[in-house]
Amino acid sequence: MSTAAGTRRMTVAQAVVEYLSKQYTVDRIASEDYRERLIPGMFGIFGHGNVAGVGQALKQYQAADPTIMPYYQGRNEQAQAHQAVGYARHTRRRQTFAISTSIGPGSSNLLTGAALATTNRLPVLLLPSDTFATRAADPVLQQLEQPYAHDITVNDAFRPLSKFFDRVSRPEQLFSAFHHGLRVLTDPAETGAVTISLPQDVQAEAFDVPEEFLAEREWRIRRPEADDDDIRRAAEAIRAAKRPLIIAGGGVLYAYANDELAKFVELTGIPVGNTQAGVGVLPWDHKFSLGAIGSTGTTAANAIAAEADLIIGIGTRYEDFTTASRTAFQNPDVKFININVAAIDAYKHGTSLPIVADARKALIKLNQALGGYRVGADLEQQVAAEKKRWDATVDEAFDTRFTPLPAQNEIIGATSRAMDAQDVVICAAGSLPGDLHKMWRVRDPFGYHVEYAYSCMGYEIPGGLGVKRAALAEAAAGGEQRDVVVMVGDGSYLMMHTELVTAVAERIKLIVVLIQNHGYASIGSLSEQLGSQRFGTQYRALNEEQHSFDEGETLPVDLALNAESLGVKVIRIEPEEKVIAELEQAIRDAKAAPERGGPILIHVESDPLLDAPSSESWWDVPVSQVSELESTRQAFQTYVDHKSRQRKLLG
Repeated sequence: MSTAAGTRRMTVAQAVVEYLSKQYTVDRIASEDYRERLIPGMFGIFGHGNVAGVGQALKQYQAADPTIMPYYQGRNEQAQAHQAVGYARHTRRRQTFAISTSIGPGSSNLLTGAALATTNRLPVLLLPSDTFATRAADPVLQQLEQPYAHDITVNDAFRPLSKFFDRVSRPEQLFSAFHHGLRVLTDPAETGAVTISLPQDVQAEAFDVPEEFLAEREWRIRRPEADDDDIRRAAEAIRAAKRPLIIAGGGVLYAYANDELAKFVELTGIPVGNTQAGVGVLPWDHKFSLGAIGSTGTTAANAIAAEADLIIGIGTRYEDFTTASRTAFQNPDVKFININVAAIDAYKHGTSLPIVADARKALIKLNQALGGYRVGADLEQQVAAEKKRWDATVDEAFDTRFTPLPAQNEIIGATSRAMDAQDVVICAAGSLPGDLHKMWRVRDPFGYHVEYAYSCMGYEIPGGLGVKRAALAEAAAGGEQRDVVVMVGDGSYLMMHTELVTAVAERIKLIVVLIQNHGYASIGSLSEQLGSQRFGTQYRALNEEQHSFDEGETLPVDLALNAESLGVKVIRIEPEEKVIAELEQAIRDAKAAPERGGPILIHVESDPLLDAPSSESWWDVPVSQVSELESTRQAFQTYVDHKSRQRKLLG
């Protein structure tokens, strides 16, 4: 509807949808600009809070032109956030989805998704509906009431979980809310969950919207240069080091710094250990790639880390798994150079050499500053020897056959062999992320996607679906053709498998390898190490006399049948001598299936008591200091021994 010159009469929701359809990111890598649509679509589950606002707007634009703002269904609001995060990571934070929810539980279902996005430094735009701004109907259905503050709503819970929060209580507030929200969304140093709360009555309210607000807008992704003096000081520290080590995190991938990192290590001979988010910075068989580092790392990376006198952290947030709870670096003189676009990460461990800059741009300058420098031959020889030792360990883990139930190691090996280099493996929680981190043989920078900053059970299937959406868009634009393979245990599957229905509805080929071990294998193992005897970690029938779930009969739950009931094609791998060969063939068959044939789930059982090779490392989980259980007393003594090696790492 036209009004005064330069404005249009629209509802708030209509203005939001059209505005979001006109936003673009522009990212300059080397001398080339990449222009992408920031919000390629919107998820939504409709209730009374958004059906007449955002729902009406989406329908109106769909009728006019479905490409303006494509709408996608989902089965759970949290899962929709996970899809957006998966998409954002695969597009290297250039794109993400918006998510509209109703009020009350529709909004609060997003909270875990918000925390996951913010923890992972990945953008997602959350548009939870809110109760009446006018309070014309008060309280409304699903409204939270507090006697001490009547302006508090469920959506205030997003404040500590979001990198930006605002509430649009008047139509005129729309302009500043979205301008500042998208500023944060597209800022590599600040990005995470951006939450803009939309009261249900305000969504449907009409006002005069300036045409300028609805015009196309470009958001340039800021990639700050490294300060020359910081580079000079870093180069001096590197030249003085005898045993330097690089820890490469996700920031290397988001900065498209893989090639510069490869140049850097080939120039200097400095080896690289990678975090969970940094898997893919170098191919697994690169001469200077030590693989995973820390609590779930390789023995190669951890052996070099123990003696390192200089740690060069690039794009890492130094999670406790990365530092083995601050026991990984035992050299008393160890120092840190931290290169990160976010100051909060660049200054970690008390370093006096923070470089707040884009990883790629910093590496370019370091490569120029370090001409002629190379580590000693003794370090290069040790790196080669440790790599050889670890590779042999993984070969043995992949090739040892247990029957009738295989080890998870064998399943990982079979999956890796069946996948092509450009394919993507997805995981998030349980024992799988640690085993994948240390053993997965990545061959492509986009080939590994494990959400481990929040380690959210249930992320795997919706996150994988988000990655697959991005991969389909990538292929449509002339890029790689990638299959996406989700590896998930029965515990995480039961948390959030409902997005399989979304894949069925859209005929998206998502390959899911479901490993059935009848419980929580990761926490079961940890519980045993801590003296708690795998308490509460097995799926068993209740023993009423002891009120225990630890020793009853295995539950008669058929997860393969569950997936079939959702419309998924299922391949069952029966426990027998040739289980690994059959699994490998099943994955190849799934890959050969039509691209738009819908999801395929491969069901395989494993023995949860067969562990992966040791990382020869530690993770700090406190043990009860006093106990009547002998197992706990023994575990506490082990804990004290490890705790004695923990350091502050100020350097």
